[in-house]
Amino acid sequence: MYEYKIEGGFPIKGTIKASGNKNAALPCIAAVLLTDEEVILDNLPEIEDVQVMIDILIALGGTADKLGANSWKLRAADVSRTDIPLALSRKIRASILFAGPLLARSGKAVLPPPGGDVIGRRRLDTHFLALTELGARVEIDGQFSFTANKLKGQDIFLDETSVTATENAIMAAVLAEGRTIITNAASEPHVQDVCKMLNSMGAAISGIGSNILQIDGVEKLHGTRFRIGPDFMEIGSFIGLAAVTHGSIEITDISPPDMRPIKLAFGKLGIRWDIEGTTLTVPTQQSLQVNCDLGGMIPKIDDAPWPGFPPDLTSIMTVVATQVEGTVLIHEKMFESRMFFVDKLIGMGARITLCDPHRAVVSGPSVLHGSELVSPDVRAGMAMVIAALCARGESVIKNVYQIERGYENLTNRLISLGARIERIAKN
Repeated sequence: MYEYKIEGGFPIKGTIKASGNKNAALPCIAAVLLTDEEVILDNLPEIEDVQVMIDILIALGGTADKLGANSWKLRAADVSRTDIPLALSRKIRASILFAGPLLARSGKAVLPPPGGDVIGRRRLDTHFLALTELGARVEIDGQFSFTANKLKGQDIFLDETSVTATENAIMAAVLAEGRTIITNAASEPHVQDVCKMLNSMGAAISGIGSNILQIDGVEKLHGTRFRIGPDFMEIGSFIGLAAVTHGSIEITDISPPDMRPIKLAFGKLGIRWDIEGTTLTVPTQQSLQVNCDLGGMIPKIDDAPWPGFPPDLTSIMTVVATQVEGTVLIHEKMFESRMFFVDKLIGMGARITLCDPHRAVVSGPSVLHGSELVSPDVRAGMAMVIAALCARGESVIKNVYQIERGYENLTNRLISLGARIERIAKN
């Protein structure tokens, strides 16, 4: 177990490369089950969640060889079992992503309830809806058992735009008989990555990037080499860090279209950046002033399915807003417990009114003071790191496992930018 010791008040400065998108990497690893041929994935972030997904693939009978930094050769020539080990399932919510590929490959999948972040209820109903529409039978008895003699294409309307349910439905449908249409599908860049990878394997998916996907089932998929896209949530985190520490940063290997929804929200807080090619630059000079709505009304930063503002960044924006002159409403619609970390920010000196589990009114700027903090989930944990780096004095952050699940080699990368942070082994 480790903890972070952070001395705040120092501006960050330098250049950093964007890591691969965690939320694209995880379903792409699960998709390896859809072929018995070799798949090479490049730009895989070296984080705990990726390793757990690879471990699950191995447990199911697959093989994994590391080719170099962020590059893996994966293969599922034989699938020797269809049940996911309980210990691995508990470590990661994304274990549910093996349901679709296992059904398509073997006609059976047995999954214990998945683990992961504690950020409120994360319903699985949409997964069951999509897979049963395709012909699967589901039994729930302490674990989830899926069986199917033959998956058949259907016209599916998802009851919510769930990212992982969309991905599960896609992975099941690519080998199903006939045509599948998924309406109200999630369209995030990581969903697009999975679709692009599957198409490179021989799948026939159209409508990529929209909320209506058409999938014509094929008999067989082949191997491929695919590069995972950049993690726009990580990029947004570093933008926020640069702004609140009054620093500057260059972030390379970005995807400019992914930044549009994020730019709109940061603009409400008076934060801007420049993009040249695939390099994003956050300059030192920022207004850090809330841009009010017409008539001087308090603006709102709220999350929504893509291309809305991503929910994973609401925690980050809450911290950024504490350092900006003016008042803003942060509205996190999707998870009931994600905003509860603001109590820690209030303890550090932030002026925040938590209206309910989903809404917080933030007035700034506030002088934050170092504190002892515990990371509740990946994004709130990173938000606490940002708060600690702009605070006066020393902070200690515990349970950093919940941060490192989503951020690759975080402490060393922050140190390279001039941050005063130590990763200390906990006795």
